Amino acid sequence: MLIDSHCHLDLPDFSHDLAHVVSKAQGVGVQRMHIPGTTRAGWERQIGIAKHYPCIDYSFGLHPFFLNEHWKCDLKTLENQFSSVHQACALGEIGLDKVCSVPWLEQVSAFERQLALAKELRLPVILHHRKTHDSIMASVKRIQFHYGGIVHGFSGSIEVAKAYIDRGFVLGIGGTITYDRAVKTRNTLRQLPLSTMVLETDSPDMPMKGLQGIRNEPVNIVHVADCLSELLNEDLLTIKNTTSNNYLRVLGLK
Repeated sequence: MLIDSHCHLDLPDFSHDLAHVVSKAQGVGVQRMHIPGTTRAGWERQIGIAKHYPCIDYSFGLHPFFLNEHWKCDLKTLENQFSSVHQACALGEIGLDKVCSVPWLEQVSAFERQLALAKELRLPVILHHRKTHDSIMASVKRIQFHYGGIVHGFSGSIEVAKAYIDRGFVLGIGGTITYDRAVKTRNTLRQLPLSTMVLETDSPDMPMKGLQGIRNEPVNIVHVADCLSELLNEDLLTIKNTTSNNYLRVLGLK
């Protein structure tokens, strides 16, 4: 069994051939795919896709990169999304990003209010980070958030990894590890148990080594699994099954 824990199949990149994309992924053993929410406008698309494809899981959130002047109103709508019958398994993709243009204090406010909502709902979160591990951990501690989740696109030191793991998070492992230059992250993963990892593609972004310039898809999760198998010197079946079970466990799914 394979699970892509993070793929943006609701984006326009997939609007013309989504059925084929899902079919190809299933053909190589991808049994579940998770679409994280990024904007208020995208939540309904996620629901529609999940209704059509039973293999799709989803979460709702406000991504820091796409915050606008209406984010406080969007946050109220987000609260209502979770009070409805929709079966979102987490709150996310949320986090902090030092590269995007959204003012820092706005990002922190939006992130911490969503963390507080997840805490109230007892839901895990999908974390986005970019040069912000220390700030994210400070917010997690300030909000006293203890419901874990997935650190999307993890890259970092063993100390950073253990700080997340101690808070109940697992690490999202994607195409970054297929590049030889990802020395720090690859060395970090060698020091951690497989029980702390899930697989992801971040489709249509984060291409694998050798596939640069080509739209990324969930079918490419096999390359991440192969690379992790080699990196950890673990058999491929164990990689697939353990990471899939980690995903189900951390998001409370059957």
